[in-house]
Amino acid sequence: MLFSGCRHSGQVWAWSRGLEGFCRFCYSRCNGQVIAAITTNANTEAASKGILRDSTGTAFALTGPGAPADGKAQGKTMLPIGRVFSARWPSAATESPTLTIANGTPMHGPFTEFALLLLICALAGAIFVRLRQPVLIAYIVVGIAVGPAVFGLVTAHDQIDLLAQVGVAVLLFAVGLKLDLHHIRHIGPVALATGLGQLAFTIVIGFALVLALGKGWMEALYVAVALTFSSTIIIVKLLSDKRELDSLHGRIAVGFLIVQDLAVVIAMMAMSALRGTASGDAGGDSAGWLAVLLSLGWRLTAAAAAMFVLMRWVLPALVAAMARSQELLLVFAIAWGVALAALGEWAGFSKEAGAFLAGFSLASTPYREAMNARLTGIRDFLLLFFFIDLGAKLELSALGAEVVPAIVLSLFVLIGNPLIVMAIMGYMGYRRRTGFMAGLTVAQISEFSIVFVAMGITLGHVGVPALSLTTLVGLVTITASTYMILYAQPLYERLAPWLRIFERHHPQREAGGEPTGITAPDSIVFGLGRYGRRLAHKLQEEGVRVLGVDFDPEVAEARAPGGVEVRFGDAQDPEFLETLPLARTPWVVSTLPDLDSNRLLLHALTERGYGGDLAIVARDDAAGAALKSAGVPIVLYPVRNAVDYAGEHLSELIRAARPTADKEAI
Repeated sequence: MLFSGCRHSGQVWAWSRGLEGFCRFCYSRCNGQVIAAITTNANTEAASKGILRDSTGTAFALTGPGAPADGKAQGKTMLPIGRVFSARWPSAATESPTLTIANGTPMHGPFTEFALLLLICALAGAIFVRLRQPVLIAYIVVGIAVGPAVFGLVTAHDQIDLLAQVGVAVLLFAVGLKLDLHHIRHIGPVALATGLGQLAFTIVIGFALVLALGKGWMEALYVAVALTFSSTIIIVKLLSDKRELDSLHGRIAVGFLIVQDLAVVIAMMAMSALRGTASGDAGGDSAGWLAVLLSLGWRLTAAAAAMFVLMRWVLPALVAAMARSQELLLVFAIAWGVALAALGEWAGFSKEAGAFLAGFSLASTPYREAMNARLTGIRDFLLLFFFIDLGAKLELSALGAEVVPAIVLSLFVLIGNPLIVMAIMGYMGYRRRTGFMAGLTVAQISEFSIVFVAMGITLGHVGVPALSLTTLVGLVTITASTYMILYAQPLYERLAPWLRIFERHHPQREAGGEPTGITAPDSIVFGLGRYGRRLAHKLQEEGVRVLGVDFDPEVAEARAPGGVEVRFGDAQDPEFLETLPLARTPWVVSTLPDLDSNRLLLHALTERGYGGDLAIVARDDAAGAALKSAGVPIVLYPVRNAVDYAGEHLSELIRAARPTADKEAI
């Protein structure tokens, strides 16, 4: 019967007990400490005694029922360094043996380690959220801390690695699930051009930079490609918190993030086709590259044909049957994603590419939103183990050797990537503020960057130093860019004078000008959401001439009901306010959704010397008090006013419905 102890990097410290006595011992590392064993089948005396030794030659024996009685034989140590562990047989043959450090401290099992890891991650995550940072940074830091490089608290590496692989598969599955064909067709030329332009420039410049830092060509290629990807999860979360997803720069950013998501999958497929290529090889002759391209081509063709058949005739009925139970739908989604991930690896692609195609195959079904909503929590939980596993595999010595290259590449990502986007968008006719806000969303690398380089290690293309370098760049850029996005407006105000080179004299895509109507409006309404749109329509019905302003291009293109004229623009952009007829407009009404946006609008109006009346919507009492203290004369409370009106109207109806006797009693 085989009894195994701790595991690390696929090596098992194990022993067996049978008719032939003790077999050869393996060695491994537990908590970063080496277990040394000398027992061999060739050494009859040692095999009969079950000896464990450390670097000093001190022998440790297996003790207990069925174990050799004498453990004092001398022998030769196998490893030059290490800390001693001893094994003890249990009292009953059916029980597993226990592993103990020489000082008597018992080893903990995987369940205890998982409990400890989750507690540490929860506490670290709370601290990083307090610092307004993504929790994935906390998980990487925790992985480094609990790994062998620091405290060595984790030994359940195989279990964590398995959960990490499932987490990556679920992540790619969720990405594919969001990319239905209708969405891809409507990405738009601006997002497509910006996304492809940013990818091309970043890869070329990044490749040259990494080569200049003394890296090999394959490592330079992997790192350069990794520098192009931005975290869709983090960017969407930050833009959503700032209520900027529907703004012009928000829509463009989400568009080219989709382009990046597609690019990372294509890159994974392409690099997996190079499986077996040595990291230092120059890539072989032209015939070898032709064979690789042909192999990739026929596999892509076969995958496309299979996806077409599944999406057209198989999956719609299958998913509809699974959707009869929400629990079963979730299980099917995970099973489908993991199964195609395994199939993708078998077919010569990668697990990541297979999982993406699994999600993409279900993206056109009516159940994709339900699946995506239920997968979100599971995805985040499993990715926790990916980042822990990543941090645990990093060695501090390797990280230290990559500090200088990481600083250079981090500056390129934080400064160079936004400049590339601003240059492209400026050339296409956008204002410098729109280009700046969109450019900040690529001032970081993403979790996909780390997944991509980790895949390169699996394929044998690059080594651990490439992963260490990418991880360091990720830690720096994600941390810095988060604050850059959160404080984008103050940052833009400071840099605006130097950004004029990224704007044409006449930015035609955001051209301003006077309203088409000859008569100046009586009121300008900023923000045409549900409340603002209804308010503008009601004012127009009452004979008030209204000019609506909104930063959602779809709202601006569609004329509001009641003949309200709508202008596209950002209320926080002082240059856009210059194009409005504020001097001839007696009233300004803001229904912008958040307090910060209203404060910026108020500041811009004050700077322009606006002397008309002002009314701003507040979502709650705290926001109303803040606006009052800022000098806003009229504060509107939509919820409170709606409830008051509904209460008055309903009370009249209820009183009218009472019996006559009750009315007389009143």
